[in-house]
Amino acid sequence: MFEIKHTLCPSCSVGCGINVILDSEEIVGTFPYKRHPINEGKNCSNGRSSIDIFEEKLAFDSKVLDDAIGKLKSCSNEKVTVIFSGSCSNEDLEAIKSLCESKGFNILAYDNDLRNFDSVASYDEVENASTLFVIGNILYENPLIGRRIVRAKENGAKVFVNDDLENSPTANIADEFTSVSVKEFLDANDINEDSIIVFNKVDSFEDLDLIESAGSKILPVYSKSNSKGALSLVEAASKEDVLELLKNTDVLLVFNDDVVNDINFDFKSISQIIAFSPSKNDTTELASFVIPVKSWLEYDGSFTNAEGLTQEFKAAFESDNMSVVDVIEKINGELE
Repeated sequence: MFEIKHTLCPSCSVGCGINVILDSEEIVGTFPYKRHPINEGKNCSNGRSSIDIFEEKLAFDSKVLDDAIGKLKSCSNEKVTVIFSGSCSNEDLEAIKSLCESKGFNILAYDNDLRNFDSVASYDEVENASTLFVIGNILYENPLIGRRIVRAKENGAKVFVNDDLENSPTANIADEFTSVSVKEFLDANDINEDSIIVFNKVDSFEDLDLIESAGSKILPVYSKSNSKGALSLVEAASKEDVLELLKNTDVLLVFNDDVVNDINFDFKSISQIIAFSPSKNDTTELASFVIPVKSWLEYDGSFTNAEGLTQEFKAAFESDNMSVVDVIEKINGELE
């Protein structure tokens, strides 16, 4: 019997609604959540393919978790690093942060050299802006934000784009296109309080200060569904600090993420990687221990999107796997 379950898309920080189609608790497809206020009945290809993880779903084995906890017991706490990922829910992140603080583990929060900003532009403000400065290929990588930029242009907005790709979808709608450094782009344009800077990448961590001091509203668009939530709880590390911390890590804990594809580092140099994931990925292939956990479709939680809106989601079906919060509780109990 077919069922339709409303949930949130996990593919980026826009926060779109998505429907999943179940046939006897087996996921068979997706289609757009037409009444969702953010995406208004549209989903990008990444959203539609977000259920592909269930093709590589992992089954829980309690012995593997026990062995991983044994490895943690034998390692100095200051040599343990935990990836604080925007792929986790707010509830997961609160539990992970509490674990790290109580045990003295290192926390590593990172998202494409971006950090949290307390005050950001809303999607409606982007759509109604008179001048937009866009850094990165937003229309391709975050198309439901790109849709707001296209609407703004249709309403008469001037759109200035800076990116590496001259023939990208974002470049093709630009009134003016450049491919220079972020600093040069900001210096070359008349940016004021009536304009908005929308960006999903920078050249360096220092560029964030330049963007924040430009005098306009800003909207950083992160790569993960809850990066805004993660970076509001833990200060983001620069690329240089990330690499330095990883070099001094003996045991790396990765919750619900594929970190080897996010950071340019030789992860084989780390003695032990413990991956907590609902499905196979490149990080689980490299890990010493793989502990299956529930996906976002299998528990209740919340994500905070790029504009700072926290949205709740409900479990679409049951799972035999433990949630991240359950795993953290077990680790906490065993390490006391």
